[in-house]
Order: sequence, then structure tokens, then C-alpha cells
Amino acid sequence: MFINYYLFMTPSASDLGPAVAGLDSRRLAQFVGVVESSTLAEAAARLFITQQALSAALRSLERDLGVILFDRSRRSLQPTEAGKALYAGARPLLAGTRALADEVRRVANGSPEPFVIGHSPALSGAEVHGIIERGLDVYPDRSVTARPVFPSAFEDELMSGAADLILRRGVGTPQRLASAIVTYHLLRVAVSAQHPLAGRSRIAMADLGTYPIMVWAPEHRSFYTDYLLAHCRRCGIEPVLKVNPIQGTPPSTAVLRDHRVCAFVTDEPGALHGGRAEVIDLDAGPLVPVQALWLPHTESPFRTALLGATATGGPPSPEDV
Repeated sequence: MFINYYLFMTPSASDLGPAVAGLDSRRLAQFVGVVESSTLAEAAARLFITQQALSAALRSLERDLGVILFDRSRRSLQPTEAGKALYAGARPLLAGTRALADEVRRVANGSPEPFVIGHSPALSGAEVHGIIERGLDVYPDRSVTARPVFPSAFEDELMSGAADLILRRGVGTPQRLASAIVTYHLLRVAVSAQHPLAGRSRIAMADLGTYPIMVWAPEHRSFYTDYLLAHCRRCGIEPVLKVNPIQGTPPSTAVLRDHRVCAFVTDEPGALHGGRAEVIDLDAGPLVPVQALWLPHTESPFRTALLGATATGGPPSPEDV
């Protein structure tokens, strides 16, 4: 199997056309295996080929590309800058070919497996379901599995094929993934039923200034934490942050065991958890984005239906905002 693509090179005065190269996907996979191993011998063992055959495959790949991919002056192979660039693009490309092969087999068998959506614990099950319904409106018989995934595993879930789509709070595009903003949710505040602010119909941001704010990751470790902090600072407060020791549960549960903390949530206002907590509207509460991540170089009709206009980079529909 060969993957053909263009390597765009700086044109000389005598040649203004692009050079065409063919990449053998098997050699590309072997190259990735070497980069991800500590030694050539370890990579050969993982790939079930001899060390000599693997070394020859790497040399052949370098000849095909016309570049040096490894610094061989050390005991262990270290990728050159060209090698690092190839590795960055190779992982999603190989993951895309595996996803395509799997999809072709599923279509041929006539029994597609569930479309798997991983989502950040910052998104509630109801919010995820609302997004899934877009796809089901077009493909009502499509089987879907949704499950929480921690942010540190987002990329690995997609690269390994364990998830077809990831939903998270975020706006930045990871280097090796495709993305689009899917929708926005209104930010509110959750407090314990015993909290001094409990029972109010609305809360101003200034009211939160004396209470700790529960988050799920420290500052600079999470887009969502940084987003929430930026909003607090714009409103003139510098909150004391507490990192929730319980990960993976709905955000509104963060206030159940500490009656002085607040937590930013996107749940509908009202009582939760048997009356132990309540969600209160914020004055001029901001909208927080939901971003979808998926493998580049892949096509999925269900994903396109689920994302709607955003699948091609368009804006969310008015009812999403």
C-alpha cells in the first residue's frame, strides 16, 4: 500500500514544479516504531523483523525522501529535524489509514461498530447527548458510545482508534489533530445547599471574590481553568483555586463535600444531587465553547452530520449560541 503526496520544495530558477515522492506506509510505520523505541534492536523486536531488515528499510525511506532522518553519530538513533517533522505528520497519517481500513471492513460486513465519542468530564452527559442528536437526526439507526476521557489521553485515544471523536472545553488546535468549535454553553455557578450564596436567583461575579473556586486542573495546565481564571480577572476578582481531588465526576459534584467552595458549571439552574447542591445563574455569564477533535485525513458521514456546518470550518448555528 502506498500513500502518495506532494513534498513542496523551494523552487529553483530552472524548476518551478513540485517534486513528487511515494511513501510506503509500511516503511513509515517502521520509522515511527524506531522513533518510539529506545534502540533499533528494541524497535525491530516490536515490529517482528530483523534489525538488519529494519535498518535497510530506514535507509530506503531516506533515499525515497532525499533527506537524513536520523543522527547516527550516537549510540542511539536520534531523529534529525527532518525526522521530527516526518514523525509529527506520520502518526495521524498512519492512524487515518487504519481508520479508513477499519471503516471499509465495517461497510463490507454490513455491521458498523458504534461511533465512539470521548468527552472531557467538564461536559455533562446531557450536553454530550445534545451534540450526538445532530448526527442521529441524519443517521437515526447509527450506534453511538459516549464515555468520559481525561485530557491527557485525548490524542492517544484518537491515534489508537479507541475513539472516533473527542469533545472538550477548548479552542486551540492540537498540532496533529483536526478540530472545530461545535457549540457554546452558558456559564453558571454551583454551590452547596449550605453555602452562604445558596438560595439566590442570581449571583454577580463580585459575590464570588471571598470564596474558593474548585477547578479540575491547576492554572496553565488546562484551557478551561485558564479560561475561568481570565473571566474572574476581567471581573476584578483574583480567586483562590482548589483542585478537585475527585476526577471524572460531573462538575456540579465538586461542591458537595466543601460547603464554602464554588464551581463553575454549565448545568441548568436549580437543585441537584437530591437538593445537596444548586446551580445559580450569573449576571452576564459568559459562553464557554465545546470543541471537537478528530484525526485529519479521515472522512466520516456521521461525524459530518454531528458537527454540522462546523465540520467544514463554518460557524455554529444560531441556536447553538
